[in-house]
Amino acid sequence: MAIDARIFQIGFQAILLTAGVLLRDFSLLPLQMALALASAAATQAFWLRVLGLRGVGYLSPMITGFGLSLLLRADSLWLHPLVACLAISGKFLIRVRGKHVFNPANFGVGVALLALPGAWVSPGQWGNDLGVAVWLIGLGALVAQRARRDDASWLFLAIFLGLVAARMFQLGHSFERAWEIFCHQALNGALLLFAFFMISDPMTLPDRPVARRLHVALVAVVAFSWQFLFYRPNGALWALLCLAPLVPLWDSIWPGKRHNWHGNRSLQNIVAAQGKIPG
Repeated sequence: MAIDARIFQIGFQAILLTAGVLLRDFSLLPLQMALALASAAATQAFWLRVLGLRGVGYLSPMITGFGLSLLLRADSLWLHPLVACLAISGKFLIRVRGKHVFNPANFGVGVALLALPGAWVSPGQWGNDLGVAVWLIGLGALVAQRARRDDASWLFLAIFLGLVAARMFQLGHSFERAWEIFCHQALNGALLLFAFFMISDPMTLPDRPVARRLHVALVAVVAFSWQFLFYRPNGALWALLCLAPLVPLWDSIWPGKRHNWHGNRSLQNIVAAQGKIPG
């Protein structure tokens, strides 16, 4: 039986987080990460018990806990566990036709930035080093490929960076200056982390390939516009969060086969056995 792609993602997130804390001096306390992971797991356990779900497991909350630790920064200890609780709860409560609407980590970060004091995202923490970019691309591409959503990652990068290149041409920069700016964007660790570990989430993308590519293209265009036309930070995170409610619409227009993390067991068999759609 094939190994669950989420196990690879958890391992690679742990590697990236360890490297960030040791080599990049992340403003993250070990206790903040531990509280985020514990809160995500406890919230998952609560909802599994309330809804009577079995066989779902705890890989998803671990991914969310690590994701929040990679992205979110705070000047307190209470914020990370609270956001983890909200992120996992949103996965169970905000659903359309048995499918959760928002990527949990993306949802949690958005709520924190909008409503909680002392929360911020530091996209510059990864820098723009070639070595970091190679690691992120290598590890991230393997995770996305194992989840069979690497097309979303590469399409997002192609459109976003293509628009960056077009903007450099439109502004009339010299080749040397345009190349410098393009490389700065292409090697941005936060952008690569988003492309391979967030937008490639198969549970919150449209099920049909044509709908998935349309949605990813829209996210890339909105992310570019937010960052380069409105000069606001974190364009990719806000684009994914704001456009997530469109996914149920795409799934209704272009129905497709629902992604299933459970190896060779079909989703229909799981539903028949449990009487519920797994979280």
